Amino acid sequence: MSTDTPARLLQLLSLLQTPREWPGGELSERLGVSRRTVRRDVDRLRELGYPVQATMGADGGYRLVAGKAMPPLVLDDEEAVAIAVGLRAGAGHAVEGVDEASVRALAKLEQVLPSRLRHRVSTLQAATTPLTSGDGASIAPETLTVMASTIAGRELLRFAYRAKDGAESRRRIEPYRLVSTGLRWYLVAYDLDREDWRTFRVDRVADPFATGARFTPREMPTGSAAEYLRQSMQRRQETYEFAVTFAAPAEFIAARLPGWLGVPEPVDDRSCRLRSSTGDAVEWLAVRLAMVDCDFTVHEPVELVEYVRQLGGRLSRATASSGATASS
Repeated sequence: MSTDTPARLLQLLSLLQTPREWPGGELSERLGVSRRTVRRDVDRLRELGYPVQATMGADGGYRLVAGKAMPPLVLDDEEAVAIAVGLRAGAGHAVEGVDEASVRALAKLEQVLPSRLRHRVSTLQAATTPLTSGDGASIAPETLTVMASTIAGRELLRFAYRAKDGAESRRRIEPYRLVSTGLRWYLVAYDLDREDWRTFRVDRVADPFATGARFTPREMPTGSAAEYLRQSMQRRQETYEFAVTFAAPAEFIAARLPGWLGVPEPVDDRSCRLRSSTGDAVEWLAVRLAMVDCDFTVHEPVELVEYVRQLGGRLSRATASSGATASS
């Protein structure tokens, strides 16, 4: 039984911030305390200003709801609005570096935002246009937060899906993970009707609905959702192998490239090599490699080597032909 009350309260608050209803018995088991202690802890959170709602029933349930004011987080109103707008913008366009953890944070934050702040977030987002790179499609943040909530709550999800050829279908799935490639969001899930694992482009999903029905997560066949997505994308499109040497440590490169492009191997303390495969256009890969911000050498394929050479020449001519001088 847990005797560390502050730590237990933080753990309880973290569980309640997941957008779902928690039966008293499940909370008791998760926290390692009696149901009576859970009720006392809930009362303590209420005294601190957290709007915890209880439901009647054989087991009883608890859920964190939006209150009349922001609960006492380490955020004021302006900070909460700023964070929510930033997370919405990033999540809606699959900006590289905004991953599932950020979507879960957005789901938690929007769950407890009072209506007056939620209105300010929506108004500000509607009045701004984000400048994004790539051809990633825009996604409603609500779609991602629903998915993130069902993943966290191990809850069955239903939605309408439009395939690449335009065919439409209804899906009933066990959501596993959200994965961002930097261009698009994908949902990795187990399709109950097809009895197999599937990947879904989130921008092709419509009307996501959390059913409330729980499920026991299955074991991912590849070990990770990112690896499953990478293999799935390779099966669906023509791929090619590439090899690049960077004049920087492997840790530096790994932090600046998406994981699905592969893992750089150290050559020595000051250089590393990346050998992997991709189905992305060589034009996109060339630009993405240049964005790492260090010297590099492309070894293969020939098409990538040639395009990098052309791109380098084009950029050099762009600066050489400019008669403009910098001014303060």
